[in-house]
Amino acid sequence: MDKRTIRAEWLLITVLLAVAVLARLLPGERMVDDAYITFRYARNLVAGRGFVYNPGEWVLGTTTPLYTLLLAGSALATGSRDFPALALAINALSGAASVGLLYGLGKRFAGRKAPAAATALLWAVAPYSVSFAVGGMETDLTVTLLLAAAYAHVTKHPRALAALSALALLARPDTAILLGLLWLDLTLTRRRLPWREGLIALALLSPWLVFGALAFGSPLTGSIAAKSVTYRLDPAEGLVRLIQHYSNPFFGDALLGQAWHLAGFAVYLLLGGLGGLRAIRRNRSVWPVLAYPYLYLIVFAAANPLIFRWYLSPPLPFYFLLIFAGVWTVAGDAIRLIPWAAIRNSLFAIFTIAALALTLNAWDLHSDHGPDRPAPEMAWFELELLYAQASDVVLAHAQPGDTLCAGDIGVLGYRTDLRILDTVGLVTPESRRHYPTAPDIYVINYAIPADLVLALNPDYIVILEVYGRRGLLPDPRFQSQYRLLEKFETDIYGSDGMLVFQRASY
Repeated sequence: MDKRTIRAEWLLITVLLAVAVLARLLPGERMVDDAYITFRYARNLVAGRGFVYNPGEWVLGTTTPLYTLLLAGSALATGSRDFPALALAINALSGAASVGLLYGLGKRFAGRKAPAAATALLWAVAPYSVSFAVGGMETDLTVTLLLAAAYAHVTKHPRALAALSALALLARPDTAILLGLLWLDLTLTRRRLPWREGLIALALLSPWLVFGALAFGSPLTGSIAAKSVTYRLDPAEGLVRLIQHYSNPFFGDALLGQAWHLAGFAVYLLLGGLGGLRAIRRNRSVWPVLAYPYLYLIVFAAANPLIFRWYLSPPLPFYFLLIFAGVWTVAGDAIRLIPWAAIRNSLFAIFTIAALALTLNAWDLHSDHGPDRPAPEMAWFELELLYAQASDVVLAHAQPGDTLCAGDIGVLGYRTDLRILDTVGLVTPESRRHYPTAPDIYVINYAIPADLVLALNPDYIVILEVYGRRGLLPDPRFQSQYRLLEKFETDIYGSDGMLVFQRASY
């Protein structure tokens, strides 16, 4: 390439990175409840209390030790203890890095700049990317490490792949889905086990593996097992949710209606297959990039967990890349039917503009809650705002040493700093023995049995009414032991308010 072309490409990359950072800073902080769990771990670590949620209780309730350590390190380096702000800064940088890596991987995968740039641009503003960056989650960091691992593999840097694999596993355990494919290809290509690279990965993982085993009894979080028995789901619920997600990467249902879900899945499956197969012809080592989004769907559909919104993000940039590579392929083949030299670029530009317009349509210029700034519609945190109000009520009455029981513990734990008794079992393992529980107490996919709360014997309880409607709230033992302090009006999840209880004998 000549110097002018190189300068133009670097300008393009700079613009893409700037868009990614701007898209993550513009909405302001819109923190997700789960993020506050990690924030509290990081805060306790910085304060010298150890890698704990409740001081003195060595229970691993976060799935992302790497992000926790990164937050704690950032707090020590900057002197700031504003963990939501630190998370937003880390995520803005991680988001920009993911966009740059996606552009580089896209060029290797599709062989052209246009599909690479389109993929990177759409990911820069995608609600499934931005929402969890401004929500304080580890999503952008996880995606960045996955993209970096894929790029290292495609560019034949196996030692970098080994190091990045270790970091990715410490960011989230489900990164093993893509990493398994990358290591499988590395093994098949060499026709032997990549033991040197394996030792590098193991060396980087070993400190956490040893610490986790000694401190918690296992380096793996217990939250995965807790969630698997706590939530009640239909057998095909995960599969249906995933098909809806894969059929609607650019929020086309806003224009085309719900009927687009099934049609969209077929259309994008075809485009992804075409783009992926063409890429494999050029470079066989990219096949894990093609396989990953679909293996992710299969694994999560088979496991059928409760699929939180951020679970849907990791495969999406790879899925975008497959789709845009497929559109580029189809647009190129169209010249055989329409003998016009500009047909490929024109068709590709039309699709890209349409996808971008639909994606931006999933943003609100003025959010109806939180900061009055442009933000993705799905960057919703009304529940967290209610929990903040409930925290203030508890703090107005609580004494040092009091305990607070809740199903959603993030905001409540971070704001009150009380000892938390968790009804899901993320940080309170004894809660897990009360699940599975009677099916008839469930109104939605989660319910709190009365025996669980009575066994924990907390001083305060904060729940959505729907969590306890058929189990906890009607129980005469509970009614005799607790009194209602405050009710906040809300119909979230079909609930009749958020309820704050205090022990009656307090």
